[in-house]
Amino acid sequence: MAPLSTRLLFQRGRPKSDRLGKIRSLDLSGLNLLSEDLDLNLLGRLKQLQELDLSDNQLETLPADLGLPHLHVLHCANNQLSDVTPLCQFPQLEELSLEGNPFLTVSDSLKITFLLPELRKFNGKDVSTTRSKAENLNRELTTRVATHWRKFMAALSPEEQAKAQANFVKSAVRNVRYGPVSLSEFTQWRVRMISEELVASGGTHAREADMPEGPHKATATQEPRARPVALRRPGDTPLSLSPQKRVCTSPLAPVEGSPVGSESSQLEPLHFLQCHSKNNSPSDLRTQLWACAFEPAWDEGQAGATSQTVATCGGEAVCVIDCQTGIVLHKYKVPGEEFFSVAWTTLTVVTQTGHKKRWNVLAAAGLRGLVRLLHVQAGFCCGLIRGHKKAIATLCFSPTHETHLFTASYDKRIILWDIGTPNQDYEFQASHLLTLDTTSTPLRLCPVAPCPDTYLLAGCEGGCCCWDVRLDQPQKRRVCEVEFVFSEGSEASGQRVDGLAFVNEDVVASKGSSLGTICLWSWSQTWQGRGSQPTVAVVVLARLQWSPTILAYFSLSTCPDKGLVLCGDEQGSVWIYDVRPLLAQRSPPQAAPQAPTQILKWPQPQALGQTVTKTMVNTVVANPTFTYLTALTDSNIVAIWRRGEP
Repeated sequence: MAPLSTRLLFQRGRPKSDRLGKIRSLDLSGLNLLSEDLDLNLLGRLKQLQELDLSDNQLETLPADLGLPHLHVLHCANNQLSDVTPLCQFPQLEELSLEGNPFLTVSDSLKITFLLPELRKFNGKDVSTTRSKAENLNRELTTRVATHWRKFMAALSPEEQAKAQANFVKSAVRNVRYGPVSLSEFTQWRVRMISEELVASGGTHAREADMPEGPHKATATQEPRARPVALRRPGDTPLSLSPQKRVCTSPLAPVEGSPVGSESSQLEPLHFLQCHSKNNSPSDLRTQLWACAFEPAWDEGQAGATSQTVATCGGEAVCVIDCQTGIVLHKYKVPGEEFFSVAWTTLTVVTQTGHKKRWNVLAAAGLRGLVRLLHVQAGFCCGLIRGHKKAIATLCFSPTHETHLFTASYDKRIILWDIGTPNQDYEFQASHLLTLDTTSTPLRLCPVAPCPDTYLLAGCEGGCCCWDVRLDQPQKRRVCEVEFVFSEGSEASGQRVDGLAFVNEDVVASKGSSLGTICLWSWSQTWQGRGSQPTVAVVVLARLQWSPTILAYFSLSTCPDKGLVLCGDEQGSVWIYDVRPLLAQRSPPQAAPQAPTQILKWPQPQALGQTVTKTMVNTVVANPTFTYLTALTDSNIVAIWRRGEP
C-alpha cells in the first residue's frame, strides 16, 4: 500500500469537501496499512474528524499523537494491535471497536475504562459492566498499595524514608498482587499508577479504600426439586432405573475430617455462580453443566506456578471464570449447541514481525460433534474441526505435544488430531492422525502418564480400554488393544468406567466398575502381567470408600502434585482423598475400602446469606496447588471453594 495521500483522504472522507479540516468521517479500512503509513502531518490536518475507521489493516500500534482532539468513534478491528495506552490521546472517545486483535487481552479491556472516561460502547457492547469490574479491582488494589506503603515506610528511619520513596514504586509492583493471572498485566499497570500517585502526594493519600462488594452469588430456588434418574447424556441406550432407586441413602457417617494435607487449612465456600443460565435468568435450574478445566499458568514450569482461572461448559455457553473474584472474564455462546467438554493447550505463535508469543487456546465440543478452538482473550472461534457425526462426549490434549488433540464421540470413535499452529489470520487447519474404534461410548480419556505418546486409556460404557497411539505405526485405524477388568468372574468385563485419571506416574484412579468404591491400581504392574492377552485384570493397590449411589457419570479428578483424588456425589458433597499414605505402603490392600480424608459438605443456605439448594455435584476439579476447587452441579451452579491460609 502506498503512503496516505491528500487525494485518498478526500476520496474516503465525508462529507465531501476540498478542505481536510472539514472532513468529519474517514474510512481507511481494508488498505493493508502498517503503523508507519499513518502520516502524522497529514492526519493532523483533520481537525474536525469525529469518526475514523482503521479496521482490516496491519497496524501493530497507534502513533502516540495523531492530533485528532474531537474523535468520538474509532474502529480498529482486525489489526495486530498489542497496546491500548496510545488511546489516552482521545479523551472524548465514546465508541471503540477492537475485535480481531489477537494480542489484546481482558487486561486491555479494563485499561480502556481508565484511559477513556467518556467511553460508552466497546466492541458494540455497553461498557458499564467492564467499568464496574475495573472499579472493584481498583479499590482493592488501592487498599493493598496503601497497606504496602505503611509496611514499607515503617521499616525505614525518617532519613531513609525521603530517599526510599522512589524505590517504593518498584517494591509495590513486585509485591502487590490481586486478581487472576490473566489480569496481571492490568493489575501491575494500575499498581504502578497508584504507587506513583501515592509517592507524589508524599503518602497523604495512604488510607484504607472502601472494600469492593463481592461478586453476585447465585440465587437458587427455595423449593427443592426432584432429582433426575441420572445425568443426561445423548447416548444410544439411556439408563433404565426405577423411580424408587433414584436416591440411595448412604450408610456412611458424615466424615467432616481434618483438612487435607498437614500444611493445609480448611476449604471455604467462595462463590456460587449461575453464569450458564439462559437469558441470565436466576430461575434457570435446568441448564446442565458438564466439565471444567483450569487454564495453564503463564509461568508454567517455574516454582509455584499455578492458575486461578477456570473454564466451564454447559448449555450453549463456555465461561472463563476468575476463582478469586468470581468474575466471568469471558463468555462464548453458540445458540443450539450443548457443550460437554473443554480442554486447554498452550501454543507458541510467531507474529508477522517475527516475535514469539505463548498463547493459551481453549477447545470446546459437544452435541453437534464439532470442536471449536477458542481465542479466549479476543472472544472468537479461530478454528472448527468437523470430525464426528454424533456428539463429542469428551476431549483432551496430549501432555507432550501441544497441538495433538483427542476427541471421543458417541459414534464410538476416538480421533487424534493435529490442530497445527495458526496462520497469520489466526486460523487453524487441523489434520487427522488416527482413528481408534471402540465397542461402546467413550466417556473419559486419559493418556498414560509414563508413556503418553504410546498408550491412551479410555473409560467407556463397556469398560476400560487401551490403545496404542504411536504415530510411527502403519495402521491409521486401530481397535482396542487391551481391556482392563476390575474383578474376577463372568461379569468382570462390560462394566461402565465413568471416572479415570492418573494420581502419579504409575497409579490410576478409576470409578464405576463397582458400587460405592473408587479403585486405585498400578499401570506398570498390570501391564507387566498382561502378556499377549486381550483382557487383563488390574493390580489393585487400594479401594476408596465413596457414595453407594446407583447414579452414573460422576467424574473423578486428581491433583497429582498433592496426591489427591476428588469426586462429587448425589448429595452435593465433595469427597477428598489424600492417597499419599496408601501409595507409600507396601502391604497388600486392605479388605475394607479406605475412608475419605475429608467430605466437603454443600454449605447451608444461612451460611451463605442466601438460598442454595442441595444439589448433585457431578464434576470436581482443583488447580495444581489445590488453592481453588471448582464443582459443577446438576442445578446450573458453578461452586468455587478456596483453601484458607495455613
